[in-house]
Amino acid sequence: MITEIVGATFTVLGVFFSLVGVIGIMRLPDVYSRIHASGKVATLGIFGLLIGLALLLPGTLVKAVGLLLFLLISSPVASHAIAAAAYRSNVPLADVQRDDLAGVSRPQSKRSHNAG
Repeated sequence: MITEIVGATFTVLGVFFSLVGVIGIMRLPDVYSRIHASGKVATLGIFGLLIGLALLLPGTLVKAVGLLLFLLISSPVASHAIAAAAYRSNVPLADVQRDDLAGVSRPQSKRSHNAG
């Protein structure tokens, strides 16, 4: 009985965080903010769903833990790779206050020099 309540609670929390992640992807102004929403919030959603699954269906515990470890390792790497590719492709930042990578990580393209 307690395990079912805790499992259902984790499942509801997972659905909530997934919903917040989807809303963030739709509402945030630029690709970098959207990557943050999808990478962080959705990961919490998947963690909640997998923990709820493992509690509600004990036979899936090993698979759920394996998926949790895989997501823990791969999700930040994928988010970083997408953000780095967007930055190098000169995707604009919304409402820039400070850009610590300006001139360091963005290569100057030959097209921008020859276009003038």
